[in-house]
Amino acid sequence: MTWRHRHRVLRVAALAMGCLVAVGPDEAPAQRARVKLATLAPDGSPWHRILEDMGHEWEQATNGRVRLVIYPGGVAGDDRATLRKIRHGQLQGATLTVQGLAELDDAFNVFQIPLFFASIEEFFFVLRRLGPLLSQRLEEQGLVTLHWGYGGWLHFFSKVPTRTVSDLKRVKMYTTAGDDRMVRLYRQNGYNPVVLSPTDIMVGLQSGMIDGLPAPPLGALAFQWYRHTPYVLSPGVAPLIGATIIDKRAWEKMSEEDREALLESARRAGERQADEIPEKDEESLAEMIMRGLQVIRVDVEGEADPWRAAAESFAESFRSTMVPDDVLDLALQYRAEYRRGPAAAAGSSP
Repeated sequence: MTWRHRHRVLRVAALAMGCLVAVGPDEAPAQRARVKLATLAPDGSPWHRILEDMGHEWEQATNGRVRLVIYPGGVAGDDRATLRKIRHGQLQGATLTVQGLAELDDAFNVFQIPLFFASIEEFFFVLRRLGPLLSQRLEEQGLVTLHWGYGGWLHFFSKVPTRTVSDLKRVKMYTTAGDDRMVRLYRQNGYNPVVLSPTDIMVGLQSGMIDGLPAPPLGALAFQWYRHTPYVLSPGVAPLIGATIIDKRAWEKMSEEDREALLESARRAGERQADEIPEKDEESLAEMIMRGLQVIRVDVEGEADPWRAAAESFAESFRSTMVPDDVLDLALQYRAEYRRGPAAAAGSSP
């Protein structure tokens, strides 16, 4: 080795050592994370835009260490397929619907009980109190809850008017694929469920496989389902809860500082959904009515009302078989607190 070559080697080694000393063992460059997240929310929809804004915040808050890549519109498959891809490491996160959450834990079925909640305020009150328990149950399955989502208030859209419970039972009703127990429950209560993937709803409506479905007005307008279902039942039947989750394996690779920043951004995204979606639901319903949608109004307030009686009977059949007893009892307890009035509700805040 020549003197010049030896000198060059020594310079490179010195520079390398200098870099190690400057950075130090506790100051190594942070690992960058690319979070691939799937959602059924259509590209460009309010839900998708809120997720996009959250992703921009993640990059800024972490100086580019965390980048969110979103796959909207069900391109990664339905919730079941998405969960499978998360387990296999092909995706790191998802914004799941209540059906996807119920695939993970029966506790989420409490939000699918028709007419269980009388208002959006009552629903959010119960969700805030059940939230920590639900997050814990998801974490036990290796998933971290970033924020709860709100997809709107489900209304029943149909090709024919449904003025009575008997009318509703004759409708070929869309039911999400994946939960055979829910299908059996509908049939045992006299309804006519038809199992499809959410991505096949339009095909089902066009082909006549289904002639009715529960959907939030914003979703019915965005996906154009209302063009094949010119009647909608009022009031709505249930809130459409969702959640944005991330694989715990990917989450724990991030620094604590970055995780705190991501959670704060996700919290704001959840609040935006809760603030913006109800208003957009109302605007969507008004828009579809202008385009010919007919509203079938029924009274569900009276104790002897057949709609209320059918809903209560349906709710009772959820106990133990679809919803764990302890979760249902807690939901009933929190709902009762809300209905006792603002003072009781404020006193029970977590």
